[in-house]
Amino acid sequence: MGLMEQYRAKLVSAGQAVSVVKAGDWVDYNFGLAQPVTLDKALAARKDGLKDVKVRGGLALQPLHIVEVDPEREHFCYNSWHLSGYERKLSDQGLCHYIPMIYRNMPLFYRKSLEVDVAMFTVAPMDAQGNFSFSLTNSASKAIAEKAKIVILEINERLPVVAGGRENCIHISAVDFIVEGDNPELPVIAPAAVSAVDKKIAAIILDNIQDGATIQLGVGALPNAVGTMIAESDLKNLGMHTEMLVDAFMTMAKAGKITNLAKNIDTGKGIFSFCAGSRELYDWVNANPTLASMPIDYANDPHTMAQNDNLVTINNCIEVDLFGQVTSETSGSRQISGTGGQLDFLTGGYLSKGGKSFICFTSTFTDKRTGQMHSRIQPHLPECAVVTNPRTQAHYLVTEWGIADLAGRSTWERAERIISIAHPAFCEELIKGAEKLGIWRQSNKRG
Repeated sequence: MGLMEQYRAKLVSAGQAVSVVKAGDWVDYNFGLAQPVTLDKALAARKDGLKDVKVRGGLALQPLHIVEVDPEREHFCYNSWHLSGYERKLSDQGLCHYIPMIYRNMPLFYRKSLEVDVAMFTVAPMDAQGNFSFSLTNSASKAIAEKAKIVILEINERLPVVAGGRENCIHISAVDFIVEGDNPELPVIAPAAVSAVDKKIAAIILDNIQDGATIQLGVGALPNAVGTMIAESDLKNLGMHTEMLVDAFMTMAKAGKITNLAKNIDTGKGIFSFCAGSRELYDWVNANPTLASMPIDYANDPHTMAQNDNLVTINNCIEVDLFGQVTSETSGSRQISGTGGQLDFLTGGYLSKGGKSFICFTSTFTDKRTGQMHSRIQPHLPECAVVTNPRTQAHYLVTEWGIADLAGRSTWERAERIISIAHPAFCEELIKGAEKLGIWRQSNKRG
């Protein structure tokens, strides 16, 4: 049977495709821009005939019909690997549960531990060889498809095709059903607003990047500020090895800063695992020979990324304590996002020859309700806060007040260095906290 004959034989309506879902099944929606739209609507329409269908997804960038039609969660139970802004609101309402993970382990979780009855996710159209590109999401797509008892693909002609990589497509022979979707516009993420404080922090990081360095950027205003400043700087011959491909990389590449030619591995290629950003970014990714989409167990493997000398990793956090523990995903017990790959890159950056791993944050934030300013540096993390980065893996912390290198430092050295980058209004309070914890030596107290 030829490829088009196989295609036509497997082509069904969305309603026919989701009819295979049974009560009690585990259904996988994949991650980010791979999450289904037409199939999600069709599954939600089956609500009254289903009970206890558990759905895994992550970084949902648009509303999920299975959640919206079932606020009592009698029919569908949605779970997320990493909370988007939308999923955070669902979590606050008790409509989404977080799945803890270190991102590089995601494919292994599927291959080794998880049950998948039905996988349904969005891909680009089939090519002449019978392959469907995973497009903008290659985190664990192949692993999910391998583990699933039934694989349903939803085609979106707007999804770009990634030119190269590994485990970045699925052949029609491994697919059970195909649904030609409604081809909706792809959700976009607007660039985060960059403040004067963000620019000050970015300038500190920029001074620590050299020509030929390989860059990883997280999402948010601070990494965006760094990328923009690199594009406007004299730096040259940079490389890209990241989990998330964001607009800042495109900006740097178009400015001629990224060539990937100084990398020790994947020379000439910018490595990423998933992508989300602007419409312009999606167009730039399409058939771009300078990019390679890799599964997350490659992109986020610390020992793989560390083969690149001078790897610089740049990520945000929410709060830090005086021991050097970092939370980047919760505010107390409230889940904000997820661990993602921050710990992966924190480790890989330190392992790299000449590498540096930066966790950056504004020293304070203002409570929107009261207008009161609070320090992001605390003597100890709030009750129930989740430690994203343990103190044992701490490297560089950066605020607008400076940079603190914590690697290999004792508890009192850490306390001194962390307090030195706190907002001056909170330093005395933090010193008292350190004294109470028995980690203050008073050798570096500011006058």
